[in-house]
Amino acid sequence: MVSDENVGDVGRLGERGPADHRTRLQLLDEAESHFRHYGYTKTTVADLARAIDVSPAYVYRFFDSKQAIGEAVCAKTLGQICSSLQAIEAEPLSASERLRRIYRTMVARGLELYFSERRLHDIVVAAIDGHWGSVRGYLDNLQALVRRIVVAGRESGEFERKTPLDDLCAAIFCTLKPFGHPILLEQTDRDTLQADAEQVANLVLRSLAP
Repeated sequence: MVSDENVGDVGRLGERGPADHRTRLQLLDEAESHFRHYGYTKTTVADLARAIDVSPAYVYRFFDSKQAIGEAVCAKTLGQICSSLQAIEAEPLSASERLRRIYRTMVARGLELYFSERRLHDIVVAAIDGHWGSVRGYLDNLQALVRRIVVAGRESGEFERKTPLDDLCAAIFCTLKPFGHPILLEQTDRDTLQADAEQVANLVLRSLAP
C-alpha cells in the first residue's frame, strides 16, 4: 500500500484534494504497480483510470498530470532510501561510524533499486532528467543529514572545527552523490562499488580528524 510518506513536502506537487482520499491511494497503488511492471514511460493516465474503474477526467481531480503521479511514486521510493539513512543517523554510534554507514547504505540501496527494481530505477532517472521536485527534496534531506552528523562529530571532538561548516558539508555531499546517482550507477562496475565507497569514506574521515 502506498502511503503519503514522501520526501519533505515534494510528494504533493501537482496533487489536488485530500491526501487520504481512497481514490487517490488506489491510484498511487495502481501507479506503483504499473510503473514496476510496464515502466513509467509506457504507462498512461488512461491505463491507471481503467485499472481502478474511473474515467481519466476523474484522475485529474487528484493529480494535474501523469508527472504529478510519477512525482508521488518517486517521492515514496526516495523517501524509503532517506528513511534508511535517517535510521543510521539515529543509531547510538560515533559520528564517524554513522557517516561511514551512510556511504555503505547509499551504495546498497542504489544497487538494490537498479538491479531489483529496475522500473522504479527508471522513474528516478526520469525525475533527475526532468528536474522533479521529489529529487530536489531528497537531496536537500541528504545534505541536512550530512550536516547534522558533521555537527555531532564536531561537538564530540571527533571532527576538526577549522574548516567552515558549509564548505565542509558541501564537499562531503559531493563525494556521496556518485554512490546514489542512478545514472552513474549504470556506468559503474558494481563489483568494486562497495570497495570504492569504503575508500572514499576512509579518505573523508581522515580529512575530518582533528
